[in-house]
Amino acid sequence: MRVVLTGAHGFLGWHTRVLLSALGHEVDAVGRDGWATLPAALQRADGVIHIAGVNRGPDDEVEQGNIRLATTLAEALRSTAKPVPVVYANSVQADNGTPYGRGKAEAARILTAATSERGAVLRDVLLPNLFGEHGRPGYNSFVATFVDHVLHGRAPEVVDREIELLHVQAAARVLVDEFTADTAGQVHPAGTATSVSFVLETLQQLEAVYRNGDMPDLTTPLVRDLFNTLRAASFPERAPIPLSPRTDDRGSLVEVVRSHGGQGQAFTSTTKPGITRGEHFHLRKVERFVVINGCARISLRRVFHSDVVSFDVNGDEPVAIDMPIGWAHNITNIGDSELTTLFWTNELFDPASPDTWPETVGQP
Repeated sequence: MRVVLTGAHGFLGWHTRVLLSALGHEVDAVGRDGWATLPAALQRADGVIHIAGVNRGPDDEVEQGNIRLATTLAEALRSTAKPVPVVYANSVQADNGTPYGRGKAEAARILTAATSERGAVLRDVLLPNLFGEHGRPGYNSFVATFVDHVLHGRAPEVVDREIELLHVQAAARVLVDEFTADTAGQVHPAGTATSVSFVLETLQQLEAVYRNGDMPDLTTPLVRDLFNTLRAASFPERAPIPLSPRTDDRGSLVEVVRSHGGQGQAFTSTTKPGITRGEHFHLRKVERFVVINGCARISLRRVFHSDVVSFDVNGDEPVAIDMPIGWAHNITNIGDSELTTLFWTNELFDPASPDTWPETVGQP
């Protein structure tokens, strides 16, 4: 499947693009400067996921910006020789009377008219509050703002209320899955009911545990996703995590993982000199690498970004490297002897859902 993805470089757009790529779909990524390419991209597309929008700014800019983007897409759809289905990343705030709500609602009406005229399907996905890895503080989500405060030891002001949260990868999955629909209509993905105060308290507890390299209790998906959001915001500044060997006349002992609850699975591997393992990324699982013998280079690259972050590590000075969500990673034996590495993940391996997506890191 070939998908035109508008807003491809934003928060939800990046996560959706990563998922589409992981699933083997071709993506024409349309960013702020790519709208001139839209008509040509639509000619070869199987469908559109329309995420581009304006979330913050002066009231008129927010409202009219969302309308303008939908109008541009509608005009391109009308000029295309074939009917092109559209999945629209709308919001539960549509038609709530705010400039943002009015803009999102009007955008839905514009796209409904355009797809109807062309005999195509519009799936209008009303998303609740999103959160997740690489959100911008003060822009994408209050969760991103809370994470930034917690990591820097600040206490944000809290106006407590009940709220429904949906992890951004779950939202991306809904948008991708809607391509299978053959009728137009609205979709209301369900998030997790929680409160603003619970989110802040949970992030503070996660930070208190993880600050020393321990793994918190990751039993529930919401807490796991909040933890992954926190980890992403702290990487690579807090990596690697130092481990403290305990040595006596018998030898040494190193605690590589201290888990405060939930599942977990550990395994080891040996790697011959010059060999690289890994070359993949994850969308939900927590994974830790610890070299316990030999010398290695652990390299990571955020998917669709070019910069590679590398750490040279060895078994004589053990450290932990935790893999952020959406970062391709590998480990290479750079020594002259066999490399032994211990790996830990927060979930038991499931062959039906391994959450291991191939992606080459590249050279640092």
